[in-house]
Amino acid sequence: MILLANSLSTQPSKDPTNNQVLLSANGLTCIREDRILFEALNFSVCSGDVIQVEGPNGSGKTSLLRILAGLSQPYDGTVLFREKNIAEQSDDFHQNLLYLGHLPGVKGEMTAQENLVFNLALHGNDCSKAEETLEKVNLLGFEDALASHLSAGQHRRISLARLWQSTAPIWILDEPFTAIDKHGVTQLEQLFLAHAQRGGCVILTTHQDLSFPENKVKKITLDYRFY
Repeated sequence: MILLANSLSTQPSKDPTNNQVLLSANGLTCIREDRILFEALNFSVCSGDVIQVEGPNGSGKTSLLRILAGLSQPYDGTVLFREKNIAEQSDDFHQNLLYLGHLPGVKGEMTAQENLVFNLALHGNDCSKAEETLEKVNLLGFEDALASHLSAGQHRRISLARLWQSTAPIWILDEPFTAIDKHGVTQLEQLFLAHAQRGGCVILTTHQDLSFPENKVKKITLDYRFY
């Protein structure tokens, strides 16, 4: 069974940027290797939302994020961005989206700063503050080091640094806390809340509990299905 648990019980905001529906899932069904991961899934993501997708390994968390990001096609159903099918407005949708997958996507032959500049430029963000942004993720002093010489946690921080420069309202993040220490997790949680308060939304998977107040997060819980 698929459960959409909405624990957000705050009063509607007077800010017109809040409660605007940014993304909608209508009847999403996903099948992988003849097994139904989820079916007929419906929910809306509004500006101001932080949504945690949870469930055991194999329940379809990453598959759901990839479908929401337009990187995979559902077996059935549609994803809407501001009430229009994302397949019909791909360019506009991806200009409003920041997707970070489970893998950091860092090029080993480039330095930490070159990786960040490349990713920022690719998505039309400001590259002039790359060094300043690396400092925010505790990589100052490693900006000129080849990524191949850095640890898995440092690779993850290079990837996550884009969040501090992103102007996209929709953030879809697959396991953003992987290989991140406790201080880094706290920084990210604060950043997610700040992004939501500015009218953006965050959809993420994580195997750890968020330290947000209960009224600050919604949860989509997927069960493992054997058929």
